[in-house]
Amino acid sequence: MKLFADYHTHTIYSHGTGTIMDNVNAAKKKGLKEIAITDHGLRHFTYGVKREKLKRMREEIDEINENNKDFKVLLGLECNIISSDGQIDLDDEAMKYMDIVLLGYHMMVRLKGVPSYVHIYGRHYLSKISKSMAEETRQSNTDIMINAIKKYKVNIITHPGARISMDTGRLAEAAAKTGTALEINSKSNIMTVDYLKVAAGHGAKFVINSDAHKPEDVGNFRNAIKLAEMAGLTSHQIINAVKS
Repeated sequence: MKLFADYHTHTIYSHGTGTIMDNVNAAKKKGLKEIAITDHGLRHFTYGVKREKLKRMREEIDEINENNKDFKVLLGLECNIISSDGQIDLDDEAMKYMDIVLLGYHMMVRLKGVPSYVHIYGRHYLSKISKSMAEETRQSNTDIMINAIKKYKVNIITHPGARISMDTGRLAEAAAKTGTALEINSKSNIMTVDYLKVAAGHGAKFVINSDAHKPEDVGNFRNAIKLAEMAGLTSHQIINAVKS
């Protein structure tokens, strides 16, 4: 299995250490043909991309693409769930700059309204001390994510289950219907072989990403590739893979 793209990388526009060009050069050295710059969404505390920077990022990426005909750079965001009904921090104004949309649960996000803080964060923490709440909360978290990918065109769900627990099977079934890929994250990978087998059984597609926060980690897929191969996944099931 050979990967041709890394669709989840961060830069100095959020809390990465490298520039867009640094990530591009690192990807080229690894033999990749595509990269996505996907800094944190607008409502992420401290690390979120500033709205006024999106135009600058778009222009920078367009210039890089014009000068690199054999390499493609995509602009995206790693968006956040911001409400208990599945709203995300991506509006029409920001969407006009996007080539790709990633979505994940994160804990440092400005949610919409007190009820969402109670429903998402409050239940999350209570479920850690109350076993009776754990499964109910897990299903609620899954409902919220499913609502989000039905409402919005989300290309990739990042590190599913790594921040907030979700129901693997239900999420995979919904993702297969919406055409949303499930990420096998090489940096914060909590997926198991069983998880991948269950998700694959529902017809879900996958993507292997580095989640790089520094240029030298761009294209580092070793852990995720090993896990995918152990689960019996093929290049046809992984959107950024080809047969080697």
